[in-house]
Amino acid sequence: MGSLAVRQAADDLGSASIPDRVAAMARKELAPLALAIDEGAVYPDALLRRLGEAGAWGSHQPLNGAADLRCAIQSIAVLGEVCGATAFMAWCQNTLVWYAANSANPKLVARFAGKFASGEILGGTGLSNPMKSFFGIEKLKLKGRKVEGGYVVRGALPWVSNLGADHFFGTIFEREDEGGGIVMFLADCANPAVTLLPCKPFLAMDGTGTYAVQFRDVFVPDELILAEPAGPFVKKIRAGFILLQVGMALGLIKDCIDIMDEVDAPLSHINRYLPQQPIQFRELHAEFEKETMALARDPYNSDDSYWRRVVALRLRAGDASVAAAHAAMLHCGARGYLKSHRAQRRLREAYFVAIVTPATKQLRKMLAGDEH
Repeated sequence: MGSLAVRQAADDLGSASIPDRVAAMARKELAPLALAIDEGAVYPDALLRRLGEAGAWGSHQPLNGAADLRCAIQSIAVLGEVCGATAFMAWCQNTLVWYAANSANPKLVARFAGKFASGEILGGTGLSNPMKSFFGIEKLKLKGRKVEGGYVVRGALPWVSNLGADHFFGTIFEREDEGGGIVMFLADCANPAVTLLPCKPFLAMDGTGTYAVQFRDVFVPDELILAEPAGPFVKKIRAGFILLQVGMALGLIKDCIDIMDEVDAPLSHINRYLPQQPIQFRELHAEFEKETMALARDPYNSDDSYWRRVVALRLRAGDASVAAAHAAMLHCGARGYLKSHRAQRRLREAYFVAIVTPATKQLRKMLAGDEH
């Protein structure tokens, strides 16, 4: 299914109905898999492809120089109500689409944008290290040099998610030849010079297709270059990169509210003494949702005030995710401490929302205006 077909499918459904369709699939198909995904027994690639066929990855592609992220964020959120790991993979796929659809490389757009948006090709984003490098936290781990028809890239990235043998992901290398600068490109996991290495087990979300990736003099043809130089491109896509993450927080907070509501009848007589109540998180969720939807209408806004609103929202959403999951655990009491209860999974997933790049500490550094 090409990009026009994906967009037409989304139009036929109506933008509001895509999240509804995704929500129905989450309840029916994802819920039975959530535990296995959390434990790393299942990477739900087949479900991710079906979600793409339903329009989940195609709604935010730019049209006539404008883009709207609202439907994409809502779709991530309804997945996040059921499974934080799948919401994260949804963010990875949507971000990959965001990269390809915004590239000025016509060959790359023609070859990949529609296939990423339809879920025919899955993949992720390897911008954790570059995003940290832009703010003086790490140095770029990938190096590249110009050769005939492209670049040769070497180095290693410690964690890239939503990957498999036939997947792609977007990342950045630093030129080490005369030209200098940084280049953003699509990495092909099927390239024999690219090696995916399993990571040590995580606290949660092990079924997210997360690997360390080694580049051993990988030839990257010009057809896979997303942007050169990468700086202006990153500035264009950065608000979308961060706003799409808020979908993970919205879904998780919503389910934590539901968990608190579920134990209200048997435990309200004692839970009323707890300092944080569901009503507070309902109000906070509504506030976040309103701000997210307002910002998501205009992801290309270049005003500094807009960018600061995006960063501040992401910071508050991460903090609130941990607070809501913590409150849900306390409201559940001993029953939430059982491995069979989802409250403990939501707590583990909430910490991920707070530490995935850009993490809480990096967001605070960004708001402080300290880029070095």
